[in-house]
Amino acid sequence: MNSKKMTGCFCILMLAAAMAGCSSNDDADNGGTAGGETYVWTVDGGLKACDHLLFDNGKENAGGKEIGNGDQEFVFKGKQTLKKGIYLLKGWVYIGEGAQLTIEPGTVIKGDKETKAALIVERGGKLIAQGTASQPIVFTSELAKGNRKPGDWGGIIICGKANNNQQEMQIEGGPRTKHGGNDDADNSGVLSYVRIEFAGYPFQKDKEINGLTLGSVGSGTQIDHIQVSYSNDDSYEWFGGNVNAKYLVAYHGWDDDFDTDNGYSGKVQFGLVVRDGRLADTSMSNGFESDNCADGSSVIPYTSPAFSNITFVGPKTDAAFSNTSDYINGGTMNPNNGSALGKFQSAMQVRRNSRLSCYNSIAIGYPIGLILDNQKGDTQGAAAEGKLNVRNTWFAGMDVIGSDANKCFEDVLVTGYDASLQPVYDKSKPSFSSTFFQAQSGNKVYTGGGDLLLTNGYFPGAASPVLNAASFVGLDGWFKQVSYIGAFAAGDDWLSGWTNFDPENTEY
Repeated sequence: MNSKKMTGCFCILMLAAAMAGCSSNDDADNGGTAGGETYVWTVDGGLKACDHLLFDNGKENAGGKEIGNGDQEFVFKGKQTLKKGIYLLKGWVYIGEGAQLTIEPGTVIKGDKETKAALIVERGGKLIAQGTASQPIVFTSELAKGNRKPGDWGGIIICGKANNNQQEMQIEGGPRTKHGGNDDADNSGVLSYVRIEFAGYPFQKDKEINGLTLGSVGSGTQIDHIQVSYSNDDSYEWFGGNVNAKYLVAYHGWDDDFDTDNGYSGKVQFGLVVRDGRLADTSMSNGFESDNCADGSSVIPYTSPAFSNITFVGPKTDAAFSNTSDYINGGTMNPNNGSALGKFQSAMQVRRNSRLSCYNSIAIGYPIGLILDNQKGDTQGAAAEGKLNVRNTWFAGMDVIGSDANKCFEDVLVTGYDASLQPVYDKSKPSFSSTFFQAQSGNKVYTGGGDLLLTNGYFPGAASPVLNAASFVGLDGWFKQVSYIGAFAAGDDWLSGWTNFDPENTEY
């Protein structure tokens, strides 16, 4: 990224503030007024650092406060609490090492589209965003209701000091920030009862920020009750680290819902995925997409997360679903921002030597249930040796149970790959993936989702067969041992109060 030093004064950011003199010398400190208090600019590695985040601007729609200065080089170095209110996030705001931003419950932060706003927690920084069920913290688009679309702003990135399998890594999406270390207990703060809406601005081709990106985040970090809606890339993506999470919602995302890479080894329980049948990425959208690393090498730590009690409500459950061509029109949510539309693929794609495991889950209405892809690395070998598991998981309404190759929509065996890494098929035999799935303990396949007796698409009715189907054999004590598979018990609505399934029409 561009790391030029900043010059000039920031008078455009302080329309309602007293003007302060600015030096044209890049190495000088520049004093001024932000949020009614004195701040000092310093130069930090070529970036402008400041001990305050807020600028008075007199804009009623932003509560009179802007966070950041509108460029991509703002580093916050202090400690500050955002009181409950409405704010406008401008540009890229880095929470630097030693800094801490606390956000009060009920706060709404709108991402500025023009400056491609993003909030980035760097190693050693902390974000304390502790909402409540009745007062969630909301990060959303600045645009008026009815005009919001995926990719209106950047998103939230959290980087920590835990292990990954590439040592130190540059975070995906454009920011300068690196992540990785050897402190698996690292604490980057709290995200609880938080919504992230319309994030994922494509800074460059294939350089979108996800809704929530987690780079080498350690187990000392608290993540629970998060809803990511209409992300223009993945809803959630983990790059290494071992942070655990509970109660995650991925709603109408563009690409993958839960993407795990580079040695992520945390645990996730209770998650809901709901797809829009018109929104899929050109790379082919999956519920899980999991890689050990890009080339499938046997580097450690392996990507080996354990997910339990996930409900995937796939695109085929949506009346608007179409998967007959490479490009779907996207409907009213197509942002026309250069992001390429494509096909839906699978509920679960595990590839490139990943060892992701899934337990006690439900997936309904995908073209493919499970892909164990051996194009790079030996994911199938790990499965055969019990190093990854898919147990007590039920598929319903799939076109095929399994496939052995990316972009293959047939349940046929892949016997190897040719010199150009194209799959070689034996169409007289079923795929390794479907054979593996049906042999795993507790798994079932239903013709249609109606057999599961769910209401509203994902809540089990009193007579639903999912209510007494769970088993936690092989899972440790971190997981709450419940009797049901999928995300919900009968009458247990942990979504109540804090989620929003119509954010495009909400008045903020």
